[in-house]
Amino acid sequence: MTRTSPRTSPFARRRRTGAVGALLATAALLSVGLQSGPAAAAGKADPGALPAKLSPSERAELLREADAEKARTAKELGLGAKERLVVRDVVQDRDGTTHTRYERTYDSLPVLGGDLVVSKSEAGRTEAVAKASRARLSGVDTRAEVTAKAAERQALGLAKADGSTRTEARKAPRKVVWMGHGGKPVLAYETVVGGLQKDGTPNELHVVTDARTGKKLFERQAVHNGTGNTQYSGQVPLGTAQSGSGYTLTDTGRGDHRTYNLNRGTWGQGTLFSGADDTWGDGSPSHAETAAADAHYGAALTWDYYKNVHGRSGIRGDGVGAYSRVHYGNNYVNAFWQDSCFCMTYGDGEGNAKPLTSIDVAAHEMTHGVTSHTAGLIYSGESGGLNEATSDIFAAAVEFHAANSEDVGDYLVGEKIDIRGNGTPLRYMDRPSRDGASKDAWYAGIGNIDVHYSSGPANHWFYLLSEGSGKKTVNGVAYDSPTSDGLPVTGIGREKAALIWFKALTTKFHSRTDYAGARAGTLAVAGELYGTSSAEYKAVQDAWAGVNVGERSGGGTPGDGTVYENTADVAIPDNGPAVTSSISVADRTGNAPAGLKVGVDIAHTWRGDLVVDLVAPDGSVYSLKPYQSSDSADDVRTTYTVDASGERAAGTWKLRVQDRAARDTGQINGWKLTFP
Repeated sequence: MTRTSPRTSPFARRRRTGAVGALLATAALLSVGLQSGPAAAAGKADPGALPAKLSPSERAELLREADAEKARTAKELGLGAKERLVVRDVVQDRDGTTHTRYERTYDSLPVLGGDLVVSKSEAGRTEAVAKASRARLSGVDTRAEVTAKAAERQALGLAKADGSTRTEARKAPRKVVWMGHGGKPVLAYETVVGGLQKDGTPNELHVVTDARTGKKLFERQAVHNGTGNTQYSGQVPLGTAQSGSGYTLTDTGRGDHRTYNLNRGTWGQGTLFSGADDTWGDGSPSHAETAAADAHYGAALTWDYYKNVHGRSGIRGDGVGAYSRVHYGNNYVNAFWQDSCFCMTYGDGEGNAKPLTSIDVAAHEMTHGVTSHTAGLIYSGESGGLNEATSDIFAAAVEFHAANSEDVGDYLVGEKIDIRGNGTPLRYMDRPSRDGASKDAWYAGIGNIDVHYSSGPANHWFYLLSEGSGKKTVNGVAYDSPTSDGLPVTGIGREKAALIWFKALTTKFHSRTDYAGARAGTLAVAGELYGTSSAEYKAVQDAWAGVNVGERSGGGTPGDGTVYENTADVAIPDNGPAVTSSISVADRTGNAPAGLKVGVDIAHTWRGDLVVDLVAPDGSVYSLKPYQSSDSADDVRTTYTVDASGERAAGTWKLRVQDRAARDTGQINGWKLTFP
């Protein structure tokens, strides 16, 4: 159907609902409940929607309850006879709403990309379901035609081609069901490759191989590298433990977090730092304890931030501390988080004189752990960029919260380490492109670049939502943040922005969340916390529009405008003929504008297979999106600008879409034309 409306776009409303619907896809269940009312007017969060501060024992009880009810939950969700739920995590709001995160198995095999979050009210009513994949998990042939050895050889070859050394499979490939790209589930092998990456970082390369064809389906790196600065935090208190007549770097008040000395090694846990007195380091990199003191302090600050601000006790929420390892390797200019050891590891930098052990490095690395144990954002494609951005976002949040006079809070990443040797930060949140590689705004294909650079739009969004656009100075640092659409954004404050991201991370995001899904999740949270008519909700919309994800709170079109829309679903055949969706424009005279806006909402796995064109009433074709075989991200949800000034406005316009490669399918959810 075709609709018209001045100024405000109904398509914007449908896209918002549709994007949330993708998060909540289920055969029988519900939409997100968004609140509005007095909280919006007051600008304060609805107290009931805030995260509850669960003790480890309370969290453990919720996990036990969820585990006892998992069969009933699976039945309620309409899962198949061979599917089982496995409880992974649980968080709760103050009003008693409980968000339980599950993995799935199929015929006893792990399902990769099958994770989901079920949100239930205090009364036990299911209110929302967020799924990583909308595909039906049924009819999977669990008989392999490719051997595990063949899958292992493929994985080892890929690692070696990337420069890996000491390359070996950490254990035999395991059979899994793969539905990570949202397409038809298939039997596969997952191989984990160990050894070292080409820069000396430990290797945990996960390779997924089709068990029928032998084709590589996916690969991801499970060791998450971070960045930081080398400026120490001055004289600070440390959590330690007495051991006989001496002391160890064991923080008994924070889950027994320990800090170890690798002494230039790259393997093992290292040696727990100990000493006769309770004074650690002397402020110089030549003293082995100095880097340990910085790492230990940063871990404590991060623990305190998550517990005191968001009610999360430790990385897993279970009150158990991770551990830190310092003095990794020789001249190693990096730091990383590993799930396998539940630990952070820090190199000593160039010349072993600049340890990467500052507050924001610790926060960045520990947040990788939080992400792994909540949303599980896969470290690849758009979800990988959001994973990295999450660590940058909370690195900034922790640094500001610490209020340390020696390392003040800022929106710069690695501002002191000077890896480039020119005194510049590694990344900038106010304008990510200033580093020469990161992106300020989303575009189709952003999932194909390094995750540290595809994180740019989310980092930029967080800055815009926190501080707003334009020039300003915060804590003595000057910023100048533009927007992709040239329109201003009014910030709501860093604390609110971080709260929205944290709640979305723990209750809305899943392993394959992309930028469109991040927008949907943060909007849902903003609605729950502040109401859908609040300034906060509108600011979330505007900040996303400022990085080219979705539309403005006023409909996305500055000035007067008319929107024509078709919301009918059109299936896109796999590797088949082009399909079209039409919009009839009958009430306009003269030519179309030079800035005709074409809003597109297409759900399709491996979107690089698609060619998208706008066809004018006289048959003229305007290319919107070319075929890109390497673009493996999901969905096309964006707005294109077309110079259609040579076309008559009146007539039938068509969106034409063709899938030019096999194995992935989808549909046109809707599209619109906006005439300014």
